[in-house]
Amino acid sequence: MVSPLLKTAVFSVLVPGTVAGLVPRVLARYDRRSPTLKRRSVRTVGYALLVSGIVLYLHTAGRFVTEGSGTPSPSDEPPELVTGGVYAYSRNPMYLGVVLAIGGQAVRYKSLHVLWWGVVCWLGFHRRVLEYEEPHLADKHGEAYEEYCERVPRWFPGPGRLGATPIAGRDPPLDSPSSETEFEGE
Repeated sequence: MVSPLLKTAVFSVLVPGTVAGLVPRVLARYDRRSPTLKRRSVRTVGYALLVSGIVLYLHTAGRFVTEGSGTPSPSDEPPELVTGGVYAYSRNPMYLGVVLAIGGQAVRYKSLHVLWWGVVCWLGFHRRVLEYEEPHLADKHGEAYEEYCERVPRWFPGPGRLGATPIAGRDPPLDSPSSETEFEGE
């Protein structure tokens, strides 16, 4: 049997690696007439976005393996609902990581084509979340997923939420009596 970690690594190279790495590189080759961003500070922002997106994706993929005992692949999804780590602040941080990486590539390659690719990906991810993932997870996890949706926003944490940490230092299991996590500073 192949380990979830190995399956996650293969999936990550093939799917997000193509979407956020290979496609932007190919698109950038055909976009040499875009305005040049020569300022070092702008390029630094591009690299920061790229690295942030990669780190966010790796964290979320790791959570699927360690917390959910599955992989990011839709054909081998975790049997458990993943709610820890950054999933305590956004229900879809993996997609956010991919879009951040694409945005970083757009700045890095100085490419409007790559920027538009990022917009198209974002819209595609949003549609997939609304039409497939949310109904599927609601069917699969029932009340636990409904409670999770009530606590955690679909995309971005609200004001003051990002800096909040659960009192216990991590989210309790959703099926525990203390599912209503109290946050410091709220």
